[in-house]
Amino acid sequence: EVQLVESGGGLVQPGGSLRLSCAASGFTFSNYAMSWVRQAPAKGLEWVSSIAIFGGETYYSDSVKGRFTISRDNAKNTLYLEMNSLKPEDTAMYYCTKAPSRVVLTTTRGYSDWGPGTQVTVSS
Repeated sequence: EVQLVESGGGLVQPGGSLRLSCAASGFTFSNYAMSWVRQAPAKGLEWVSSIAIFGGETYYSDSVKGRFTISRDNAKNTLYLEMNSLKPEDTAMYYCTKAPSRVVLTTTRGYSDWGPGTQVTVSS
């Protein structure tokens, strides 16, 4: 059974930083592209970032480019999202998502599995 469990969310002031983690199990982590998708209160899903199977290729939405960094540790079956210079508009539930193959997705659709999410709130 595929399991994705996010952690690291919380309340942070504008300009602050957080590091999200996603612990994966139940599948061969290194065989699949992974992504982060978020949903702000009363808004739709927004794709945030994606990473290829060996981490050499990374992709970011324009809204987070230059501030967020996605990475993965295939030995630890863990996906990360380093978030810096956080803004109030980054407030959202952040989901770790697994692509159905090694093909990288840069959308909010098509993922085979989602974690339950971790809440990030940016507020003073």
